[in-house]
Amino acid sequence: MGRVTVREKVLRIRGAAVSGRVDTLVVEEPLEIRLNGDPLTVTMRTPGNDFDLAAGFLVSEGVITRAADIAAIRYCAGATEDGSNTYNVLDVSLAPGVAMPETSLERNFYTTSSCGLCGKASLEAVRTVARFSVAEDPVRFDVATLAAMPDRLREAQRVFDRTGGLHAAGLFTPSGELLAVREDVGRHNAVDKLIGWAVRQDRLPLRGTGLLVSGRASFELAQKALMAGLPLLAAVSAPSSLAVDLAADSGLALVGFLRGPSMNVYAGRHRIDLETASLTPMAAPG
Repeated sequence: MGRVTVREKVLRIRGAAVSGRVDTLVVEEPLEIRLNGDPLTVTMRTPGNDFDLAAGFLVSEGVITRAADIAAIRYCAGATEDGSNTYNVLDVSLAPGVAMPETSLERNFYTTSSCGLCGKASLEAVRTVARFSVAEDPVRFDVATLAAMPDRLREAQRVFDRTGGLHAAGLFTPSGELLAVREDVGRHNAVDKLIGWAVRQDRLPLRGTGLLVSGRASFELAQKALMAGLPLLAAVSAPSSLAVDLAADSGLALVGFLRGPSMNVYAGRHRIDLETASLTPMAAPG
């Protein structure tokens, strides 16, 4: 397996003080994912939990929904000219009867910004491929539990403590228990790794749980949450307008700017228990 961190010499400048030191950096390397031997996609990621990353990506793209859909995942030996294994190429073999993606493997997946889908077209794309519905999930999270989640996630970020350069995704119960956490240099990869862990544990759909991400809540992350059957997505930063539209359209609770007791609920207010919060009248939009 590849290294997660590396040590590099840096020049440190603090005002008038200049010194040399060694800094710890998070590793970023390409991972090529092949499906039944055919190249599928390449993503820049932090090495580690690569099998989870591949499985979660396939869930996000609607290819699989359970562990039994995968026959095997293996790193490809001979990935270089000298035949050595870089651990940067892996192949996922689908189980018999599991269909390959209908569209060309050379396509840009609809989760990328270059795919040309936007607005209602993007919402309809997710609605078409989603295997699970979250609208009927009765789960509720109280404000106090939500407020404690960012600190709980931060405490579980082992590599972040050494580098300060990783995103995290955590899966929580309504009581605040952290079921699993994954880190990666890419926030989408962190979520895919978490969903991949869940599918390989046969835990999909992830009803009755909530997803917390350390960055912003983009449309892609809302889409990944829905594909895994997650009823709540919370983020420490802002959501995008399309993420809010998708959440409202699908019954997903979307919480942004979650920083201690401060948070904004953009969609799915019925999932938030306000008994521990003090309410003030809402101002009319300007």
